[in-house]
Amino acid sequence: MYAKIMSAGVFGLNAYPVEVEVDTFRGMPSFEVVGLPDAAVRESRDRVRAAFKNCGYEFPAQKITVNLAPADLKKTGPLYDLPIFLALLSACGQTAADFSGSLFLGELAMNGEVRRVQGALPMTILAKDQGFSRIFVPAENEKEASAVQGIEIYGVKDVRDVVDFLENVRPLSPVEPLEFKPSSSPHQPDMADVRGQEFAKRALEIAAAGSHNALMIGPPGSGKSMLAQRIPSILPDLTFEEAIETTKIHSIAGELSADRPILTERPFRSPHHTVSPAGLSGGGSIPRPGEISMAHNGVLFLDELPEFSRSAMEILRQPIETGAVTISRASGTLTYPCQMIVIAAMNPCPCGYYGHPSHPCSCTPGQIQRYLSRVSGPLLDRLDLHIDVAPVKFSDLSGLEKAESSASIKQRVDAARKIQTARFAGTDVRCNAQMPADMVAEFCQISPEGSRLLQRAFSQLGMSARGYHRILKVARTIADLEGEAEIQTAHLSEALQYRSLDRKYFARTGR
Repeated sequence: MYAKIMSAGVFGLNAYPVEVEVDTFRGMPSFEVVGLPDAAVRESRDRVRAAFKNCGYEFPAQKITVNLAPADLKKTGPLYDLPIFLALLSACGQTAADFSGSLFLGELAMNGEVRRVQGALPMTILAKDQGFSRIFVPAENEKEASAVQGIEIYGVKDVRDVVDFLENVRPLSPVEPLEFKPSSSPHQPDMADVRGQEFAKRALEIAAAGSHNALMIGPPGSGKSMLAQRIPSILPDLTFEEAIETTKIHSIAGELSADRPILTERPFRSPHHTVSPAGLSGGGSIPRPGEISMAHNGVLFLDELPEFSRSAMEILRQPIETGAVTISRASGTLTYPCQMIVIAAMNPCPCGYYGHPSHPCSCTPGQIQRYLSRVSGPLLDRLDLHIDVAPVKFSDLSGLEKAESSASIKQRVDAARKIQTARFAGTDVRCNAQMPADMVAEFCQISPEGSRLLQRAFSQLGMSARGYHRILKVARTIADLEGEAEIQTAHLSEALQYRSLDRKYFARTGR
């Protein structure tokens, strides 16, 4: 006999429908799964067989063939256990349940319990878009799936829940739609904890307001990591659309849990400098998101930047420029979004004390040059703000005056982002850092005096066309923070001072 049930798969960020077909007929007993299954899918045969026995059903002593269509796409993961079980149950005549209009996904334990799977959110979105009236997901995935409205979502704990409900033996209530509320962790670090470093705080406020990338250079213990960890606390709250975008990526990567079904705060990713290029960009035979994409709509912090491998650093260049990372494999080409703020930190030399006012540097000029040259010119050019993080003074550490809180800074950042939201309404651009060249020309016009200032800086700093546009974008953000409609010369001057480290540190490397 023949039976068919609908399930889904994920390729990249997008889900696609999968038809689970089961055919049973007389012959030597066997159980085959076809349709490009991976090892986890093939192993479903043993889980389904055990679930049949332990749930009180009779496993058919027949030749069983399971086809997962379309057969030209690789099927991965154990999420097809539940639909295979139900289709086989129907094919051998042990249930008369109506599976039409429903989509099923879930891993089976040997006792018939349904376990969580990866990618439930994009597959639920697919079910809604494909016109399914309901979807059955593991109970541990129900909150994640409930972020999608317009479709009935049923969280099931074991196969009996599904069969009894579809046979009208006992009811099963759909999951209540998730109410999205952006929030911050109560234990989120606060900028008020950072003593001194007003220059760096101001620069990071600008970075947060316009989603600009930044590089912090300073000696050990000056507070670079401490500052970076507090950037999420001054970023605008996630919108529902941004939360869905980001949660889809984390769902596919398997980083969600029943207690954290949807992201309500911006991600902060801080990979170790030993991370591989594939770990940053994503990879594998079936490419998974890397750290770059996991930081989408949030912050990617690269501490000790020169210690990253050259290939890992250079991978950042295209994603920073385009806001997306493209991975090509024999199975296809995938594009993951990565609209993020890149914050990098580094010492000025191997020992860390080059340029320190009181601690002598023990490095030779050659060692300093080799160390700084690990950061390429093209990557440096893509970091909008270059921040000189000076050593902290004793008076700042011992003072009793409390520093400005993240909540206070965030109010100014939110006000600047509202201006940008209105400016770019009706476009795909969300903030100043994402402006293409034509928008820069439209929204970043400067006075004749400002033009002369920028012309002098362009010549003296050996600026590239990219650097020129990035300075204008930063100046636009500074003007937004001040509530000014036009870019003033003072805004342009402040933007220019954040490129001075090109000459202070990197001039000796020939860049």
